Amino acid sequence: VQLQASGGGLVQPGGSLRLSCAASGFTLGSYTVGWFRQAPGKEREGVACISKSDGNTYYPDFVKGRFTISKDNSKVYLQMNSLKPEDTAVYFCAASSVGSGYVSLPRRYDYWGQGTQVTVSS
Repeated sequence: VQLQASGGGLVQPGGSLRLSCAASGFTLGSYTVGWFRQAPGKEREGVACISKSDGNTYYPDFVKGRFTISKDNSKVYLQMNSLKPEDTAVYFCAASSVGSGYVSLPRRYDYWGQGTQVTVSS
């Protein structure tokens, strides 16, 4: 059972990136999936969540309107627009067996990917 996050990189402020999360060993669509990030010296924080039961999406206020989580049959994506330097972090995808609602706490997730670095800098 493994999650693989990809798509990170260096982008200028105001730019965009699209992260992807793929699963092996299980069907990603059977789980609620969240994207988290962790900057040096800071706690891991959630930035998006898509519910397995109804596909509803959830975002904290600090990314609302800029980040969009979506999924297809095999992957979950995080489209990040209007990026700011404070968005710089390692981004992780995670899968939770919780069926509905906003799963915001890292401890409620069962599987984690290895992370992909996003750096927003001019």
